[in-house]
Amino acid sequence: MLETVRKYVRNYPFSVFCIALVWVLSLTPFIPETPLSHVRLIDKWTHFVMYGGTSLVIWWEYRRQHRRPDYRRLLLWGLLAPALMGGLLELLQEYATTTRSGEWLDAVADAVGALLGSTLGLLLLHVGRFGSKDR
Repeated sequence: MLETVRKYVRNYPFSVFCIALVWVLSLTPFIPETPLSHVRLIDKWTHFVMYGGTSLVIWWEYRRQHRRPDYRRLLLWGLLAPALMGGLLELLQEYATTTRSGEWLDAVADAVGALLGSTLGLLLLHVGRFGSKDR
């Protein structure tokens, strides 16, 4: 199992970093005020960008590692897994922390971000912007 983890970290370092960063940011007990705190729905936009970016990075790194994309695998790991992770983290915030609260709209923003990231990944995959190491 440890070797499998090492393989994923070695082959998908940016994806692993993005996923770990989302977990840390989602479960950190204190979120400081920022200059954008006054922007309406900034929290939802943040979720949208975090999950969209993570999804896009997963697509990009997957394509770099594989000559022919397996679309079922990409949809599972690039779209479904980030969306489910967002829902899981919202549940953990609500029921496993005392300093954070889970919100359904955050989970929706996560899923919509993952959908947009996957859509961009699919478009870039087809216009040849992603390079593959097998070419």
